[in-house]
Amino acid sequence: MKIFIIAFTNSALNLAKFLNNYLNAEIYFKPKNLYELTGKIFTDSDAIIFISACGIAVRAISKYINSKLTDPAVIVIDEKANYVIPILSGHIGGANELARNIAKILNAQPVITTATDLNNLIAVDEWAVNNNCNIENPELIKNISGALLENKNKNKNLKIGVAVTEQNINLKDLWPVTLILRPKNLILGAGCKKNIDPDLFENSALKFLENSGVSYLSLKILASIDIKKHEPAMINFARKYKIDFVTFSADELNNLNGSFTDSERVKNFIGVGNVCERSAILAAGNKAALLRSKFIINNITFALARGEF
Repeated sequence: MKIFIIAFTNSALNLAKFLNNYLNAEIYFKPKNLYELTGKIFTDSDAIIFISACGIAVRAISKYINSKLTDPAVIVIDEKANYVIPILSGHIGGANELARNIAKILNAQPVITTATDLNNLIAVDEWAVNNNCNIENPELIKNISGALLENKNKNKNLKIGVAVTEQNINLKDLWPVTLILRPKNLILGAGCKKNIDPDLFENSALKFLENSGVSYLSLKILASIDIKKHEPAMINFARKYKIDFVTFSADELNNLNGSFTDSERVKNFIGVGNVCERSAILAAGNKAALLRSKFIINNITFALARGEF
């Protein structure tokens, strides 16, 4: 995790240095402009820890808060190390879990205020993070949590539920109110010409996924041949959709056992007859399944594999 600690007193600085033995954080002491610093690090951090009063932290982060899907964990610790208080992104951002871990280190009291935690219930958004899922419609998290808190899970007639799937099926056939969790288990294999337009690559990839009946939110890896490891369009796509970009040598792709849609022309040019299918399967691992074989959109080849989840 990329963690920043902000301290304002000598006692707080000593506490920050002690915590840093465990957290490997970047420490800021008495920043000249707290609000400017907070804005600078807010989107570039996994967690921000204030060793201060809660009010200072709340004012510092207030205008930068955007979404529970993207905001970092924010934690406040008093300088005497009595209490560790998560104040933002308790579940998806991991603030509650981090607060508990810090409290153990400091022998302090974690102050957890989220209702599901207090009632020893599963927090569906935290479950999604821990199980490597994206949340498609986070506005429905409160519906699931509310149903759990009211014991409505015991009511068989309640039309509310959670679906964990990469498929774009009509989920309302299951429940009128359906929280959709997308497991990150899909690998997109791709091959293209050098210096292809990034927008063309992105739009073609999204069209391929849509036509394949799956959600882009389930993408885990973009895979290709190693001569593409510096291809701007692929790098940009992976960065934008927050997925890994992996490449393999021609030998690695050729040594993969299986039946693939090979092309002699392509093999004579780059040393392997099929990049998209082979790279997708190789990146997917031991339990790989090819969901869609080689398909060409705008002279870009795509294939889709499912990995282990």
